[in-house]
Amino acid sequence: MLEYNLPRYLPSAEELPDSDETPVDNELQELIPGLLKAILLILWSERMDWLFAIDMGIYYHPDKPPIVPDGFLSLGVERFYDEELRPSYVLWDENVVPIFVLEVVSQNYRKEYTTKLDEYEALGVLYYVIYSSRRRRKPHLEVHKLVNGKYELQEGNPVWLPEIGLGIGCERGNYSGVTREWMYWYDEQGQRYLTPAEQIKQETQRAQQETQRAQQEAQRAQQEAQRAEVAEQRVQQLTEQLRALGIDRDNLG
Repeated sequence: MLEYNLPRYLPSAEELPDSDETPVDNELQELIPGLLKAILLILWSERMDWLFAIDMGIYYHPDKPPIVPDGFLSLGVERFYDEELRPSYVLWDENVVPIFVLEVVSQNYRKEYTTKLDEYEALGVLYYVIYSSRRRRKPHLEVHKLVNGKYELQEGNPVWLPEIGLGIGCERGNYSGVTREWMYWYDEQGQRYLTPAEQIKQETQRAQQETQRAQQEAQRAQQEAQRAEVAEQRVQQLTEQLRALGIDRDNLG
């Protein structure tokens, strides 16, 4: 955990700048964490004890600039305070260090594997995740876990994060109309959670299947009714024929 050495009087989030005014270098820096957040909004829709922020400043000292990751997750915090939402994430107000931080490496290298790794390690972030689709000889995804105060690189894709109850990994898929490698959340068995668009498609297909089954059941019921009607007509015809012969069907033994 971060050892605070803070002034006595501390500014609130509303009094601190809510942006470092540094533009993102690549659209993927917004889309990749945006997809992870979109999945969580459905997956954890009933939970109000988490925050996944994108390009939001993390203040750890009032006299120092914030750290601004591409995305981060905090657990055990209020989802939102009011309709204005958070302008930034202030550690002395929240009292919870983010458990997960994501950096997406852009064309302009920003010290994700060096300086930022040291910063998040000192801050006490449990999982520091770096994604770079431009790497050729090394994995695109690196998951570092804080163990005894030092980051240790975790093996695998996806990587299970037990403290979060989710796995993180990457694979090819389609999001925002773009087919490429994306980052996703996974369950403990390594099964990928669906994106919102995939969930809508799945629910639509399920509804269509239910409609088809209902139509098939209705057709079968109609066919049974028709067969019953034909059988009744045959009985009536036979009864008329028997009457013509002077035979009462009710007296047939």
